[in-house]
Amino acid sequence: MTQERLWQVLDPSWGDIRALSALLCSSAAAVVLLKWLGRRQVQQRMDEARRTRHLALERMEKAAHRLKQENPGTQTSQILSLTMVELAEKLKEGSLSPESVLYSYLDKALEVNQEVNCVTDFIHGCEDQLQKLKKQKEKGLLYGIPISIKDHINCKGHVSSAGMVKFLGQVKEEDSVIVQVLKHQGGIPFVKTNIPQTMINYDCSNPIFGQTLNPLNPQKSPGGSSGGEGALIAGGGSILGIGSDVAGSIRLPSSFCGLCGLKPTANRLRSGLPIDKELVAAGKEMINTVTISFQTIKQGVVSPLIGMQSVAAMLGPMARDVDSLALCMKALLCQEMFQLDPTVPPIPFNEQVYTSSKPLRIGYYEGDGYFQPSPSMKRAVQLTRVLLQDAGHTINYMVDELFTRGIFSDGAAHLLDCFKGDIVDPNLKSQYSTYRLPALVKRILAIILKPIAYRSEFLSKWRELRLDVMLCPALGPAFNHGYAGKLFAATSYTNLYNVLNFPAGVVPVSMVTGADEEELKHYRGHYGDPWDKRLKEAVSGALGMPVAVQCVALPWQEELCLRFMKEVEALARGTKRNV
Repeated sequence: MTQERLWQVLDPSWGDIRALSALLCSSAAAVVLLKWLGRRQVQQRMDEARRTRHLALERMEKAAHRLKQENPGTQTSQILSLTMVELAEKLKEGSLSPESVLYSYLDKALEVNQEVNCVTDFIHGCEDQLQKLKKQKEKGLLYGIPISIKDHINCKGHVSSAGMVKFLGQVKEEDSVIVQVLKHQGGIPFVKTNIPQTMINYDCSNPIFGQTLNPLNPQKSPGGSSGGEGALIAGGGSILGIGSDVAGSIRLPSSFCGLCGLKPTANRLRSGLPIDKELVAAGKEMINTVTISFQTIKQGVVSPLIGMQSVAAMLGPMARDVDSLALCMKALLCQEMFQLDPTVPPIPFNEQVYTSSKPLRIGYYEGDGYFQPSPSMKRAVQLTRVLLQDAGHTINYMVDELFTRGIFSDGAAHLLDCFKGDIVDPNLKSQYSTYRLPALVKRILAIILKPIAYRSEFLSKWRELRLDVMLCPALGPAFNHGYAGKLFAATSYTNLYNVLNFPAGVVPVSMVTGADEEELKHYRGHYGDPWDKRLKEAVSGALGMPVAVQCVALPWQEELCLRFMKEVEALARGTKRNV
């Protein structure tokens, strides 16, 4: 009956109903074919990217072998055991050569990558950088230091994939400002590292390069989105890495992998490409009054996000100790940075603040009122608070319900557009489904999640207590694989300081104990809802894994933040500094 009525409204010239049925079937087949061809093309592009990586790693092996032959007798284990400050001193005095150090880290990075899958590309220009170092009249602060770079940060002659097919094949013609400054200071960028697809996830997996594992426990995630950096440094394959942070992407992998990491204030470091010299020459007066439009600055990173207005992404260092972070920041905050990008405030690193021994007024909290901290998270803050108090610092309890705002002022429209013709990584599917919700549903969720709207209130409370710095939990310990995408809201502990635009760093202070694991069995969270249950599952089985705390300062006070981190690090290691 339905077919007859359909036939009555159709143009008889179309032929009989069988012809129409054939047409509809062929159209459906064509749609299926087009989808298949599209997925096949995506697969081919991913296969090509993997072949390119394979060739890059082969080239890396050859470079390591050649450097080894040219530097016989290199004490690799001794070089790898040095702190970055010690290594920099030996390179500067000439007792170690940049070639021997680069070989040692190339070889170790290859070994670590075999175990945890963290390297996406070999920056072959590192050999040219070695030759340029010999011609430099002055040895920079990072002279001869090998440096790993997060995948999405532009390096000349290399692709910044963001873990997405959309960006494959786009070879960059210029280094980002931060890479240029690292080289100016004598640093040697030598590898790019893996990230989660889109980087809006704190696991480390994408359909192109696969899953990165935590070198401390392969059953655990290294965190993200700077997870490749975290895994490589924790595994000993890099001594300094540059990551980025939009909701905790430096601090979370640092927490999960037992490292130190710093998220600076937005614009203290820039991720862009150098501003045209003509623009600089024509706009000196505007630059001095900080009125240059940021639209004139070309991006030096690849990102699928363009809707971030209330939350800014920042580049920052990751390393094994706080002194390494401080040395990196000191090197980056130089005249070269300010000339390449005059929108960066010309504020050199304040060594006096970093090395000060003045007692601090420290605020702290053990939970944010949203996600109840895991037992080890809470214990880490309590332990550190006691150590700081015993060391002569003033401690104030700061109570606040701390919630986060969404990162997408465009409703994630641009992000979703980037997924067209791509394959969604399994670890991202839960998050991806949330981004596809209708706008009304998103608004309802935003109300339920109590978006943050109290930057001024937070500052008022800070001033009322006359605080210098803040001690608070860092999410951890490391999650089991597959949970990060289901618990994005748990980034409330780190995301807060992206919204507030405060510098924040992470320092490991302890390890998960048997008592922590036992207490976790009784964990219910604040609400006993599915998210609380997932957090319990995510952090289970972490005996012996590192536990960190988060250290925070007011905007533009990176040196004070680092000084606080150094104090926490020293006390946690039992090497108390004089106050």
